[in-house]
Amino acid sequence: MTEQPQAPISHVSKDANNMVIPTAELTATKQATSHTLHPTCIEVKQRCLVSAEQLKRYSEPNNLPTDTRTAPDLDVGFGQQRALKALQTALDIKASGYHVFAAGENGLGKRTIISRLLQRIAADAPTPDDWVYVHNFTDPRTPLALRLPAGQATLLQQQVNQLWQQAKNRLSQRFRSDQYQSKIEAIKNDTHQKESHAYDALNAEGKQYDLALTFRSFDNKAMFVHPSQLATEGSHVDAGDNKISSSYKNKSAIDKGKKANSPNDNDINVDVENNEYCNSEYEAELSNFAQKNHMQKRLSQLTIALEQLEDEANDAIEALHRNIAQRALQPLFAPIYEQFTAHPLIVDYLKTILADMITHVERIVNGDDEDFVAAALATTPSRYTVNIIVSHTPDSGAPVIFEDLPTHLNLLGHVEQITQLGTVTTDVSMIRAGALHRANGGYLLLEASHLLEHPYAWQGLKRALQSRKIKLSSLEQMLTLTGSLSLSPAPIDLDIKVILLGEADLYYELLELEPEFDAVFKVRADFHDDVPRSHEHELALVAKMADIIDYANLYPFDRSAQAALLEYLSLQAEEQDRLSLHSDLLIKLLHESNRHARLSGEDIVDAHHVTQAIDDMDERSGYLRDLYWDELKNGQQLIQTQGFAVGQVNALTVVSYADSEFGMPARLTAVIQPNIGTGEILDIERDVDLGGSLHAKGMLIMTSYLRALFSQHHALNFSASLAFEQSYAHIDGDSATVSEGCALLSALANVPINQSFAITGSMNQLGEVQAVGGINAKIAGFFDACREQELTGQQGVVIPMANVKQLMVRDDIIAAVKAGEFHIYGVHTLSEALTLMTGLPVDTMNKKDRYRKDTLFGKVLSRLMLWDENQNSDDDEIDDKKSKKKDKKKRKAKRQKKEDKKEQRKRER
Repeated sequence: MTEQPQAPISHVSKDANNMVIPTAELTATKQATSHTLHPTCIEVKQRCLVSAEQLKRYSEPNNLPTDTRTAPDLDVGFGQQRALKALQTALDIKASGYHVFAAGENGLGKRTIISRLLQRIAADAPTPDDWVYVHNFTDPRTPLALRLPAGQATLLQQQVNQLWQQAKNRLSQRFRSDQYQSKIEAIKNDTHQKESHAYDALNAEGKQYDLALTFRSFDNKAMFVHPSQLATEGSHVDAGDNKISSSYKNKSAIDKGKKANSPNDNDINVDVENNEYCNSEYEAELSNFAQKNHMQKRLSQLTIALEQLEDEANDAIEALHRNIAQRALQPLFAPIYEQFTAHPLIVDYLKTILADMITHVERIVNGDDEDFVAAALATTPSRYTVNIIVSHTPDSGAPVIFEDLPTHLNLLGHVEQITQLGTVTTDVSMIRAGALHRANGGYLLLEASHLLEHPYAWQGLKRALQSRKIKLSSLEQMLTLTGSLSLSPAPIDLDIKVILLGEADLYYELLELEPEFDAVFKVRADFHDDVPRSHEHELALVAKMADIIDYANLYPFDRSAQAALLEYLSLQAEEQDRLSLHSDLLIKLLHESNRHARLSGEDIVDAHHVTQAIDDMDERSGYLRDLYWDELKNGQQLIQTQGFAVGQVNALTVVSYADSEFGMPARLTAVIQPNIGTGEILDIERDVDLGGSLHAKGMLIMTSYLRALFSQHHALNFSASLAFEQSYAHIDGDSATVSEGCALLSALANVPINQSFAITGSMNQLGEVQAVGGINAKIAGFFDACREQELTGQQGVVIPMANVKQLMVRDDIIAAVKAGEFHIYGVHTLSEALTLMTGLPVDTMNKKDRYRKDTLFGKVLSRLMLWDENQNSDDDEIDDKKSKKKDKKKRKAKRQKKEDKKEQRKRER
């Protein structure tokens, strides 16, 4: 790593007010600070120094198993007893709404822990019933839901499919048999004979009236005609018509003859005879017409009787068909009735199938009706399909289902549709089960964030859990608001326990935004991020490692590797006495350590491989950190790790971006404007909207502390401004409160701060330093900066004493501390921090309960009073100038008056 040369110290320096400080004075201050330390400063340094033994807690490898193959058995609920107790409470209560929200950070392994626990419980639980959907012969739009014992749904489906095949084959054989054909012929012959007898009787009756029954050739319609009109050849109707037309010709010829002979007497006699003949013929025709009309009516009555006779024949054929179907199918159904005797609803359904087959036997045998033809991917027509919604193996226990895509359709099921020739159709065989169907009678796990991503999924789940029924609804109708016709399957009873997995923040949002959420998910199970670091818990975590290693088929890890992993888990927990429970991070580290062992040709993983894996992970996530260090090397990022400066502090910060987090020092400066304002402090970060609410809170606390500290002694006749230099991103958190206080008091007292130190810490209104987060990354960030600019042996960090228990610093930093090249101090108060940073006592009092002049606070008060005196002297000078100017004007006016009087006297003379 290239070292940067130290910049020379300027011969002229300026304080926070841009006032020139003599070089000799600044040099004397530095010498007094660096060489002749005040006894108070020496005592504070000794008291606050953190030893190398306090910087990290190591695991003792000899107390761990030889390797993970000899690790103890895994306790599934290790470290999560609170959550598992809450889960057990919900499982024991069968009342409505006792479902669980498992709250905890992502990566804790909530799903794995809960799944394993539920699988143990579910193995001893009763196996839930099977559910099937079948065709409703009464109302085809509402398929029926049938409940069967576990394993019986598949049996019913097989039996019904087999019934269909056997019924179809047997019916085809029976209807092709000679016996069936002879019976049909007998019915037809009997009907034909009855028709013939009826026609013969009617024909005999017509002969009494000299009428004969015949049939027209073109439409085979029966009619009565005179026997003489029956043709010996050709069509009966044509012959009759010819005869009728010839008689009319004769009649017209006679009429013409009468007209021609009318003048003669003989002709008159002939006319009389002809008239008598015509009258008798006319009367005969009238009588023949009435008789014919009567017989036609009788023929119409016979036609109606014959239609009834035909209907009776058809009824006889249908009765024959049903009788044949009954005798053919009844033996097939009888054994199945016996199998399902204990389930009356199933027997009733089978009887309904039998009745439907008997009723539609002709359509079944003909095989030309779509309702009785199997679909392309099925072996049974849809009306006889047994659609298995859910089926379980007997004595397999309750189901444990995790649905990774909890859409409305995947949760509640749906009805599929098929398009044929532009027509959309569906049937009972197209009903598909959802996760609630599969988990019914058991347990369903869902990711809460995934559930809320899909429209109507939460509403559908909530409705099902509240009603305790699974009702399929058309999502298309919900989304498009159309009234398209679809199936409406009967609802299924729901008995389930649902466990939602999510973070605590999401739980609180749901409580706030969903009024009914608490009524549905009444139990919250909190998962912890870490556990106390004890020998028992270390062994339990080794057992967890062994379980992951066995599952992933990795190399075994020896004692040193186990110890390195435990130390890394303490680092992730940010505390020496705790261990992180984040499973995702542990799994990733195990896999990468195994990779390094494999690449090195070894069959067991040791601490060296774990260290390599940690370094690789750190390098992958260190892109932004490397950019920062490049700027530091190039001088673009201004950080001073040596020398002294007034109103300037190295503040320790943590940069977080996605999965990358690293510590870096940032220059914090304070500028004072004397005799302007009443102690106001301008937070530049907040005013430009780069500071968060927590940062603003820390600034206000520090302001309140300073006002309470000095306002009782002297008025605060100044204003100040604070800023993080070269900061272009959002800043939040109150961990800069102590550094801001140091920078401000340094500027007020005009006392330089040792730039070899960096500081972090929160502070309350009493001046007590409080713990902050990311302490290990912050220390590492300043150490790397010091190493980049050369370690002098004087550099170090000042941290809250409350954070010492959280130290798990890098081994190279510990080595530097042991060698005296780097120092870590823990402070309880702001006064201790200022003593370390300035080398001066801070708040020592004299006998008059006033701060001593050689203390930092005494220097602050001296400057406040000096600014006040300077202001008063300036005011006096201004007043003197005004009075002199006024006196001059008066003297001038008096002289002018005398001269005017003299001039007047001269004029009077």
